[in-house]
Amino acid sequence: MGDINGFKKYNRKTPAYESVEERTRHYNEFNKAVDVDFKLNQAARCMDCGVPFCHSGCPLGNKIPEFNDAVFKEEWQLAYNILTSTNNFPEFTGRICPAPCEAACVLGINNDPVSIEFIEKSIAEKAFDEGWVVPNKEIARTGKNVVVVGSGPAGLAAADQLNKAGHSVRVYEKNSRIGGLLRYGIPDFKLEKQVIDRRLEVLREEGIEFVCNTEVGRDVSALTLKQSCDAILLCGGSSVPRDLPIEGRSLKGIYFAMEFLEKSNKRVAGDNIDFSDFDLVGKDVLVIGGGDTGSDCIGTSNRLGAKSITQIELLAKPSTKRTDKDPWPNWPMVLRTSSSHEEGCNREWSILTKKFISTDRTNLSGIEVVNVKWELDAHGVSRMIEQASSSRIIPCDFVFLAIGFLNPLFDGALEELEIALDDNRNVKCDNYQTNIEGVFAAGDMRRGQSLVVWAISEGREAAVSIDQYLMGPNATLRSNFNSALHI
Repeated sequence: MGDINGFKKYNRKTPAYESVEERTRHYNEFNKAVDVDFKLNQAARCMDCGVPFCHSGCPLGNKIPEFNDAVFKEEWQLAYNILTSTNNFPEFTGRICPAPCEAACVLGINNDPVSIEFIEKSIAEKAFDEGWVVPNKEIARTGKNVVVVGSGPAGLAAADQLNKAGHSVRVYEKNSRIGGLLRYGIPDFKLEKQVIDRRLEVLREEGIEFVCNTEVGRDVSALTLKQSCDAILLCGGSSVPRDLPIEGRSLKGIYFAMEFLEKSNKRVAGDNIDFSDFDLVGKDVLVIGGGDTGSDCIGTSNRLGAKSITQIELLAKPSTKRTDKDPWPNWPMVLRTSSSHEEGCNREWSILTKKFISTDRTNLSGIEVVNVKWELDAHGVSRMIEQASSSRIIPCDFVFLAIGFLNPLFDGALEELEIALDDNRNVKCDNYQTNIEGVFAAGDMRRGQSLVVWAISEGREAAVSIDQYLMGPNATLRSNFNSALHI
């Protein structure tokens, strides 16, 4: 513990943003730079707790007190070594993780928690700036070959770990660039794509092979790939979006959020795509769904010149503080306001969409909604009750459905390999291995839709299972966790 009074001397701070007017003119990240003392003071707030609950909050089991102490002592390279012992990509999680570690921070019981995510990003950026992130070209090879299907955070983390263990790894991606959700689902103002590219350069130089524009199960046979390697890992994500099949759903102007975000990211990257469907200049936009994906649609719509943006959520408005239903150190279901919300958005809760409206029978012109109230029934189950005389129409030209994902796409690789599914239609696994020997799965495809940090954890843990499958007692990879409860 660097400064025993640090948590008393310094208040929690994170870097300021560019003004709304400035940042909505571009798609770049917009945090303002801070000096070294700013970072050291924030690291000093870590109390080095006897029982650091931040560990239990972090899906990766990051050694948070240890790297905070190293930062405070300005031992930045040590901090990076500690951080990357559990996290392959701190430059990603330091930008886009909702930081469950901070929700579990002991200091957060009666104060603002340590700014762990900011410190994590600072460590990663320092490492890249100083040239400490270099490829290891002296990896001893085992002679085993592994195919990874999907280059999102789970696939990349698994590939990195398996390559470090000496296995030859080939990653297949259906799109033209590597990154999966990181590249196509997250706007550049949250994660600039050069951040992904510089890490990929290291992974390539370390020997990982990437194959783009190839969808396994369609462009190449999954069975053929399985026969050509010693193990195959499926990391295709939870890609089937939840729909809203109500009257008027076929009207023009209604899109799944990920379709909108993916095309926007491709356009920003300079890809030659048709983006004419998303001319939002001077238009009224409505986002259905109150999570991070909905927030990303808001930020993107603001940059595309929307006249107005409204976000509606079926659930009740969360409290601004923890309640007895989500006490520390649990993840708090509290009201969260993102930088995109601050850029301009009207938010409404307890709203049920009844039907999509059109004045010309072709193009969307509005939605009919009704207010709802949530009450507990006799069995303690929350029930939704429509409120009489609350029906109204919200005018809109575009609707983006950001209401989550159901399960992975079964047509293709899963069907060809005859992979068994669980009751939620996710891939059923035992220690990350599917019902087919030598075929493994990780990430949202196995777990269901979740966070990027969980995907990285899934990829790392699946790599441990594959390494043990391939090498038996000679396996070198070890889990971040000793408890089987994590799996």
